[in-house]
Amino acid sequence: MQLAGRVALVTGAGSGIGRATAILLAQQGAVVGALGRSAGELEAAAREIAAAGGRCHVLEADVSRVARLVAAEGRLDIVVANAGINGVWAPIDELTPEEWDETIAVNLRGTYLTLHAAVPHLKKAGGGAIVVVGSINGTRTFTTPGATAYSATKAGQLAMVQQLALELGKAHIRINAVCPGAIDTNIDDNTDRRHTDEAEIPVVWPQGDIPITDGAPGHARDVAAAILFLVSPASRHITGTPLWIDGGQGLLR
Repeated sequence: MQLAGRVALVTGAGSGIGRATAILLAQQGAVVGALGRSAGELEAAAREIAAAGGRCHVLEADVSRVARLVAAEGRLDIVVANAGINGVWAPIDELTPEEWDETIAVNLRGTYLTLHAAVPHLKKAGGGAIVVVGSINGTRTFTTPGATAYSATKAGQLAMVQQLALELGKAHIRINAVCPGAIDTNIDDNTDRRHTDEAEIPVVWPQGDIPITDGAPGHARDVAAAILFLVSPASRHITGTPLWIDGGQGLLR
């Protein structure tokens, strides 16, 4: 129970990495505020947490709900900024300004809004830990065809983490990033690919491009375990650091 007595906010907690993280943090003793836009998914995650003996607040809608979590529990110690989209992947001359703006708004502005709302509560608690969920795209690899807007947001998130590591360090708040590669979530189902073959440099890896798993993608729980480490006392001297969780995929690419 590494996180007993702690209160954690997890955005995008209804599915994938967010859900796995919310469940794991609750299993380790944290009271979790599960924030997202799908009430059904959030309620399902909350039931799983409750069945394991944990506690969860379902926070449907946006980061304005952070105040509700703090009002109920009296503090906030941990923030996992996970909510995001792949958006539209298309050649730059086909990617519309509206499509660009949507990806920037959800991924980059959304991360800003989460931190803007949460940091005052972390400061009031005397410190805390933040993890931003980025990607290998835009930080370690640049080979995903058409993913210019997405990669730009992930590069921007990492820049925010490194900038804020110094700013927030004075308040005893640590901030780090996890940068997953291919993970078996449903985010690809929501990716709009359009003529990406025009932007692709074709490369074939006969044995797959993830060496440590013979080409198989990682699991959401692999990322959740890394997040648990970064918000736990075990990482108390780590801040401003990206942790790539890709089974070596980014090095091969």
